[in-house]
Amino acid sequence: MRRLLPLLALAGCAGAQNPLDAYGIQAGRIASLTHVLFWGSGAIFLLTMGFLALAILAPPRWRAAMGSRRFLLAAGVAFPVTVLTALLGYSLGVSRALTEPLSEAPLRVEIIGRQYWWEVRYPDLGEGAVTANALHLPVGREVELNLSSADVIHSVWVPNLHGKLDMIPGRVNRQRLRADRVGTLRGQCTEFCGTQHALMAFDVVLQEPAEFEAWIARQRAPVPAPETEEHRRGMEVFGEAGCGACHAVRGTPWAARIAPDLSRVGSRDTLAAGALPNTLGNLAGWIAAPQDIKPGNAMPAYARALEGPDLLALASWLESLR
Repeated sequence: MRRLLPLLALAGCAGAQNPLDAYGIQAGRIASLTHVLFWGSGAIFLLTMGFLALAILAPPRWRAAMGSRRFLLAAGVAFPVTVLTALLGYSLGVSRALTEPLSEAPLRVEIIGRQYWWEVRYPDLGEGAVTANALHLPVGREVELNLSSADVIHSVWVPNLHGKLDMIPGRVNRQRLRADRVGTLRGQCTEFCGTQHALMAFDVVLQEPAEFEAWIARQRAPVPAPETEEHRRGMEVFGEAGCGACHAVRGTPWAARIAPDLSRVGSRDTLAAGALPNTLGNLAGWIAAPQDIKPGNAMPAYARALEGPDLLALASWLESLR
């Protein structure tokens, strides 16, 4: 087991939620600051331990020199004041650089934190450009995240792109970032917001501009009409069960904003804000018993309200919305 500990530590230096694996200029600056502070403090620690070793093991003549007034002023006052002042100046410079705009016309993206999921809207790209628990961004273009909360304080953090920022009810906090390479990352709520705070994640998909535009076009388009009898029945069950009172599906009469938009739910990688992989079986299980999977969320259970064939038809229709 002890031999595995270094490997486990190294595993934290890679992956889709690693602040040292920068996917953009802001995360790169934060990573550089981290390296400077970490290696700088490490060097100072080794230097201090070296002086300690000399004070214990060095000949008396050396120890007497280390106890002189000049040495104490140099090593105990001048050195730490100089180093700490330099690090403070560097840290403040990085902090200021993180807030500097990179362009005059960034793409605005609204992220609204809710217990326990994320609503994502693209107001610059049309009224229908909305999704849930998935943030798609074009690489090479600056984005302004407008962060707000519909209930309690949340905090959004995509470690590979930027630092964390609180989402406070009644106000909008803004964060600018730019992704410079494609990939799929993971964001997380980092402010305790209730019983399911740990299961409040979202996917961050970084795409080439043309691919991003195609994705936006699909999001804005109405969903296609059901093509099979099972899907037609599933759509009917969606209306009969009252799902449209909370959820929206573009191109249908259902346009509520209480719960996640389900217009393209079949194309998402996860369900319930990262709680489950998005499969047909998991989707049916989530509809039937959401409180068994994520206790305390606002989704009612439909295990007793829906017969087995209707539940599967509903899940199959939703899974087809891509």
